[in-house]
Amino acid sequence: MIRTFLATVMIVALLSCGDPQPRASDTDRYVVDPERRPNIIVLVVDDLRWDELGITGHPFLETPHIDQLANDGVMFSHAFHSVPLCSPNRACILTGQYPSRHGIIDNVARNRASHRLETFPRALQSDGYATAYFGKWHMGNDPTPRPGFDRWVAIPGQGRTTNPELFEDGRIHEVEGYITDVLTDRAISFIEEDREEPFFLYIGHKAIHPDAIQLDDGSVDLSVPRGYMPAPRHRGRYEDEVFPRRENNISSLAELADRPALQRALEYKHSDEMMDMFGEDELDPYSSDETIRRRAEMLLAVDDGVGRIVESLRNEGILDETFILFTSDNGFFYGEHGLSLERRLPYEESIRTPLIVRYPGLANAGTEIDALVESVDIAPTILEIAGTPIGDHIQGMSWVPLLEDPAADWRESVLIEFYTYENPFPWLVDMDYRAVRSDRWKYIHWMQHPTEGELYDLRNDPFEKRNLIDEPGMERVIRDMQKAMAAHVLHALGLPGY
Repeated sequence: MIRTFLATVMIVALLSCGDPQPRASDTDRYVVDPERRPNIIVLVVDDLRWDELGITGHPFLETPHIDQLANDGVMFSHAFHSVPLCSPNRACILTGQYPSRHGIIDNVARNRASHRLETFPRALQSDGYATAYFGKWHMGNDPTPRPGFDRWVAIPGQGRTTNPELFEDGRIHEVEGYITDVLTDRAISFIEEDREEPFFLYIGHKAIHPDAIQLDDGSVDLSVPRGYMPAPRHRGRYEDEVFPRRENNISSLAELADRPALQRALEYKHSDEMMDMFGEDELDPYSSDETIRRRAEMLLAVDDGVGRIVESLRNEGILDETFILFTSDNGFFYGEHGLSLERRLPYEESIRTPLIVRYPGLANAGTEIDALVESVDIAPTILEIAGTPIGDHIQGMSWVPLLEDPAADWRESVLIEFYTYENPFPWLVDMDYRAVRSDRWKYIHWMQHPTEGELYDLRNDPFEKRNLIDEPGMERVIRDMQKAMAAHVLHALGLPGY
């Protein structure tokens, strides 16, 4: 840890660092009418890929209500997770900070730490919003209320899909029904309450995560069968469908010869030692057509819930006065690059996220924005939408200027960082990385394998099949991406000079 930090400081000192995130002027910006502050709803789906919606190109999944959100508002086509892993990225969403700043760097049960996070709902609550959280917190198994929420209904740990336990009204109790529907019911009841003040509602869906047995220390018991459980009304909807695989699905690890760090990790994953430890069925169960069909069927209940929430807002007469944001906490692999049972690594299937916003008058209907945004930008965006001050501790950028003008001056790259201090999968224990993704290029620095980096020309190689790191003529691109990374790292670590 210390060696990594010192190496980072040395790199920063050696490089001439530009500012990767321009600061927008305070003039000619969105201004909130204090008498008509918007209601705000954030919906976060677990493990949802960016292309796993009807409107983003899924070949058979139908998501008419989510699609309608995009048709009525804005879809960001280049949105990214600041870290592609559940707990740390949920902290990024809620704090507007990178993992190296907020400290939730893995899926360990960091219960106490998550109680201390300086989240944007705390600021909204202090600024007069009625606030509510419903669903999967997943920064520790402790389901007790976190600061910033007037109403709190949480799933202990990973929770159950059917007849879930909820921490509600100060106690844990079992509720009959399907978890996605149960959370939607609670959300609608909150929306329909009589109140004078505006409200903020955060729904952290369990879907589309499989059921699992989670132990007290936050680890998952892989000896217990688990699986994706659609609502009974949806199970079998896509029984005969086959998902066409992306062209970066590989048939042999030899195809990864130009990516030695990844190749070595996957060779270890498929070793006799790992097979004996995990069993073949547990190592590669989640890239099958059966998995993809069941995930799609699970998402149908989320789509139903979006439709019900929109209808509730319409019936209350507040639909167009409500800012609705739909996204996910990380992506997922279906065998791309030889990866399954995984979402941590810095390839497109994992780091990209769906991001849809509906808010008439600011988010113009049918707009697609291709600027590079990331999960740390959600907190400052919502605070600006609410007219609440954005604290100096927040590292992301509000993309309100992009809603006003999609061509507005914006950052040229985003940072993705990942740490493996906790990892249930031994083949990934030394795969810590930082990656910088620009409109055209992606540069990956494996922190424990600094001579085995990766560089991709996403314009000509969108499936990341050819690592250009050792190609002649790439020296200037590599140097420019390293400079961008150094500037981002300064910012993420909160060091002076950014």
